[in-house]
Amino acid sequence: MGHECCSGDAHGAETKAEGCCGGKAKAEGGGCCREVREPLTPMTVEQLQAMPTAALIQRFRRGIEAFDRRVFELTEEMIDRAFLPEANVGRWPVRVLIGHVADADLAAIHRMRRAAAEDSPVFTEWDENAFVDAGLYGNGPKQYAETPDGDHARVMNALGGYLATIHTLRQWTGQWLAGMTESQLARTGMHPTYGPLSVRTILAMYTWHLEHHAGFLTKKLDLMLGPVVEEETPAAGGCGCHS
Repeated sequence: MGHECCSGDAHGAETKAEGCCGGKAKAEGGGCCREVREPLTPMTVEQLQAMPTAALIQRFRRGIEAFDRRVFELTEEMIDRAFLPEANVGRWPVRVLIGHVADADLAAIHRMRRAAAEDSPVFTEWDENAFVDAGLYGNGPKQYAETPDGDHARVMNALGGYLATIHTLRQWTGQWLAGMTESQLARTGMHPTYGPLSVRTILAMYTWHLEHHAGFLTKKLDLMLGPVVEEETPAAGGCGCHS
């Protein structure tokens, strides 16, 4: 496994009201107020495995929230920009990173379903770098137009399908996982490299996997766009919302 990936290893958070309007946060694009969730704090696979099952499933379903929304501020040239090792942000371009996470979720979810249904199935491995080298993520050479509106539309088109796939797969998967018993979640399949893997272990591994790559995505965005500047805390007694 190369680049910034995890070599096969693959964070329950409470809903929290905060910030403004009597403890509520402003709804994006609208007025006060709505509840917002605590951000996902990094956890190891082992920490994830130790979580209660319902909390682990909920965290898996929330995976899309780990991706930095600034990704849609990038130009098409930026989403195709590769990085040198010394940058310490992972080598893959943004387009490849997000496409890889979608493919990894497809593979992991199929393994979970096989383990849940079949008796000790044997999983196959997939070559993530072959997907990149084959240009499956639209990461081949191209000419970049200079029109901002057209460029933004191409970025939305390039990334939107992957992100929608990840979100939809995780909502659907979380739904059927929530209906399984602990004994069903303990059913295993055989991985050629890592040996027996249970449904629950795969769930923890790939909850971690997405968040691992999301961390690299944020590092890339900080390098290209500059780090996020925290807003000042509103004065006492003020709403704190921005109209």
